Amino acid sequence: MKTQIAHDTALVRSLGLALATLLFSACATHAPRQGSEAGAAVSFPDAGKAGPKGGLFVDLENLRQYARGMSKRQLYGLLGTPHFNEGMWGVREWNYLFNFRSQPNGDYFSCQFQVHFDRDGIAQESYWKPQSCVAMLQAGNTAPVASAAQPLPAQPLALQADALFGFDSDSLTAQGRRSVDALVQRIKAASEVQMIAVTGYTDRIGADDYNQDLSQRRAEAVRAALIAGGVPAAAIVAEGRGETAPLVACAQPAGDALIDCLAPNRRVEISGVAQLARK
Repeated sequence: MKTQIAHDTALVRSLGLALATLLFSACATHAPRQGSEAGAAVSFPDAGKAGPKGGLFVDLENLRQYARGMSKRQLYGLLGTPHFNEGMWGVREWNYLFNFRSQPNGDYFSCQFQVHFDRDGIAQESYWKPQSCVAMLQAGNTAPVASAAQPLPAQPLALQADALFGFDSDSLTAQGRRSVDALVQRIKAASEVQMIAVTGYTDRIGADDYNQDLSQRRAEAVRAALIAGGVPAAAIVAEGRGETAPLVACAQPAGDALIDCLAPNRRVEISGVAQLARK
């Protein structure tokens, strides 16, 4: 009888110990992550795989509005799509690569921002890499605000093709490269720009198909020069539109006079798409 009681007591103790272990494990598993610095359990993707490459400048006021409890749709409205090919539904983690300027028109630095969601798509925790990036959220810190830089003009910048390329050529001349290099610096200074559209046009002289192909090749040449200058490739779209959208109409029948008159139609236009300004 004493042997049976001792056996039962030992069994109860074993079961109690096992139950306590399970409860402790459950609490450890489901405890929420605290803080805004990545710990051992948080892994950031390779920054080199961000899309667009190099990340994007962020509206700092929008970033400051982020808060735990936001839905994915609300976060999308504030910060846009994540930068590492995460989807909208089903995923539990979004990653961003944001750029900030230490001073207006100065050099910029990049920070990775990660948000964790629960199974209902509600933001629970956020993390920064490096941790020092949290300082950008302080209300008194206005130095990195993207809007401090000069924006590109609302109307496209029109570069005359005759000044960029030789006759019937898609290779930039030395003067053309200098013009594009100056444009690169202007684009880099316009920190709110999210996308660059490069559009090539020709005049009406020649076959339609040939003009379409030439305008596309020239737009691609300018795009390649922008990329070589440091503008992220994923942020630039090149398109040729041939002889469409002429700026001038000329009555000269033919010859040099007609060619000179049609010069404004031979152009490459550069336009920047930026985030909408907050009202």
